[in-house]
Amino acid sequence: MKRKRGVSFLLLLLGILLLQPPGLGWAATPAPPAISAQTAALIDVQSGRVLLEKDSTKRMKIASLTKIMTAIVAIENGNINDMVKTSNTAFGKEGSSIYLKRGEKLRLEDMLYGLMLRSGNDAAVAIAEHVGGSVEGFAHLMNEKARYIGMTQSHFTNPHGLDDSNDHYSTARDMALLTAYALRNPVFKKIVSTKVKTIPNQGEEWDRRLLNKNKMLRMYQGADGVKTGYTKLAKRCLASSATRNGQQLAIVVLNAPDDWDDSATWMNYGFTHFPKMELLKTKQAVQEKKDGGKEKTLYTTRSFSYPLRPEEKGNIKMDVKTVDDNPMMEVKLGDQVIGRIPLEATKKTKETIQPTLANRVKNQWDAFWRSWLGVLSDG
Repeated sequence: MKRKRGVSFLLLLLGILLLQPPGLGWAATPAPPAISAQTAALIDVQSGRVLLEKDSTKRMKIASLTKIMTAIVAIENGNINDMVKTSNTAFGKEGSSIYLKRGEKLRLEDMLYGLMLRSGNDAAVAIAEHVGGSVEGFAHLMNEKARYIGMTQSHFTNPHGLDDSNDHYSTARDMALLTAYALRNPVFKKIVSTKVKTIPNQGEEWDRRLLNKNKMLRMYQGADGVKTGYTKLAKRCLASSATRNGQQLAIVVLNAPDDWDDSATWMNYGFTHFPKMELLKTKQAVQEKKDGGKEKTLYTTRSFSYPLRPEEKGNIKMDVKTVDDNPMMEVKLGDQVIGRIPLEATKKTKETIQPTLANRVKNQWDAFWRSWLGVLSDG
């Protein structure tokens, strides 16, 4: 009998440790691994939450990571089917190249593949002149987009990232914000995840075969972007992204001798310790209310997920707010608003009624404790 009670007690203890309410007793998330990068930032693409940082607001040269901005500005302000002509300025531009001929015309989409897969500086200039009228005009568009995204410590003077100006700079955090923003665009996302692309080669019998320089696409599980970069002053730079279990993370490392390992190490940490957690489901009942004497329920119009460390779950707060006369479920992590989900009132029926969020949680824990009390009484 004593042995049976001892086993029951151990089972109860194990259940409490594994199934305890969120935010209570979780072991603290371990510190992130050290990396070689001088500065870095890891971001969750969907939510925009910056998960990890290392001197992420330090002003840095960013080399060809500049082309992330070039690409998204061109996609949003141009037509990917437009024919782009290679000017005398674009022809023979120093540094990495797709070897455009003077006067050669390619579709903007093909130029973008040359820009992002092979880091073509000639393609960068051709794109800038086509979309912005000039390199200077395009730089103005780049800086406007930076302000829109919230890149407060960035300034762009060219579309390629060569070390030709001290006024061309950004930070790891700003570039992470840009990378996440760009990855939400389907055209950009498709281009940067492409490993090999064939584009025309005007005047030749063979096409250009572009092999993506980003080794992460071949060496990291779930990798789907983004851009390599290097100059003598900026050193090795890399923006990477990967998707696992429906969650996409992106990382920017600047002046990083071990850029590939740095990126893989921190993304592994992010996927392990900041998993995407579903906090609300679509059509979930969140609050009952009276309307003209008829009983109704407010329902979420969509689901809501957010990357959280396990110990943060207990800091999630939810409350119904009215914004412009529309009901919203406001979700907070501590005092920070992390989401507002539109609600709609739907008449209760036997088919549509669901337990409210509070009741669902209460019922789950009531059932859990009843089951463990039953184990003790059986002992």
